[in-house]
Amino acid sequence: MDLAHHDLETKAGFAPDNPLQDAHVTHAELMRTFDAFKAANDERIASIERRSADVLHDDKVARIDAALDSQTRRLDELTLKSARPHLGLETGMRSASAREHKAAFEAYVRSGESAGLRALEVKAMSVGTPADGGYLVPDEVEREIGKRLAVISPIRSIAAVREISGNVYKKPFMTTGPATGWVAETASRPTTNSPVLDELSFPAAELYAMPAATPVLLEDSAVNIDEWIASEVEQVFAVQEGAAFVNGDGTNKPKGFLQYDKIAEASWAWTKLGFIETGLDAGFPEAGPADPLIDLVYALKAGYRQNAHFVMNRKTQSAIRKLKDADDNYLWQPPAQVGGRAGLLTFPVVEAEEMPDIAADSYSIAFGDFNRGYLVVDRQGVRVLRDPYSAKPYVLFYTTKRVGGGVQDFDAIKLLKFSGA
Repeated sequence: MDLAHHDLETKAGFAPDNPLQDAHVTHAELMRTFDAFKAANDERIASIERRSADVLHDDKVARIDAALDSQTRRLDELTLKSARPHLGLETGMRSASAREHKAAFEAYVRSGESAGLRALEVKAMSVGTPADGGYLVPDEVEREIGKRLAVISPIRSIAAVREISGNVYKKPFMTTGPATGWVAETASRPTTNSPVLDELSFPAAELYAMPAATPVLLEDSAVNIDEWIASEVEQVFAVQEGAAFVNGDGTNKPKGFLQYDKIAEASWAWTKLGFIETGLDAGFPEAGPADPLIDLVYALKAGYRQNAHFVMNRKTQSAIRKLKDADDNYLWQPPAQVGGRAGLLTFPVVEAEEMPDIAADSYSIAFGDFNRGYLVVDRQGVRVLRDPYSAKPYVLFYTTKRVGGGVQDFDAIKLLKFSGA
């Protein structure tokens, strides 16, 4: 892909000619490459079994594996482009207040004229304006930023998302449920214990981006300002979110699921994530390499498995791509269709580059129903502060949103630990 050309298209608010058609072509190439990968890997395995391992076989498999990664990335990009909505095209469907907000926001972004936005916020009796100022983007832009993040932010795409108006979302849960039991129709009913309640807190922390624009771009009436703002911040927000939802320490950012206490599945307790061990440091066992993955799947209760996903990074996928089950079938499968996900043991695979590489004692694979297990909280309102002074001749746009996150059901996510028994 011509990255420079891509950036120009993005900044100007234009889409590529036919990304969906390109995605179908890339998907067909991916399927052919996977067939070639299987054939080359089968040759490699056969040479090892003959005790005549050939470095050329290893190199060939590595090259095709790299091609699979490249085509998968390309397919993801094209799928995202085809699914990305275009802002500012349905003006006839907006309310009068929405049109007024859009016009005032565009005037502020292009020229710095803020009187219209100030009047709108006074009219709406806006409260909670941050100390560093800024103005709310139109609702349409905020919604579309959220939709785009749901597509390109890997954990957000499978987690539960709740919008809040305050700074903290608190969710009660029962540490012990009420006592229950069976009793005869005329028998006395013993007194039952009351449930014990506790609560989980999910504070929203500030996430920011600072895209820059040239005066020429802002003066160009052909540039879709809504589209430009959304496209400039979506990738930055997605990268920061992706890292925090996996490894965030919970201080001024969401708490990532890998930062919670972990415990062997046999001793699982609430507030901890259970794990299964592979039985081998930094790898899968040679005899029955699929067994740890199968054990991981069945460590999750049946009610969670219906909507479960594997989560891992690209290097871990590459290692799993070479594995077979007892019937000589490959465990990993490419997406069955454009827009789909790769599969592992029939479950979809979500690629999160923030997951650790396979190493001794690493938790490199997660499996679970993240919609029930992990909660993302979005505080309402995306704000933009225009700064034409700090980086002349460029104009900076300090763009902020408040996001929180954490585990809400500790039984819904399981981890695979690469360690000996």
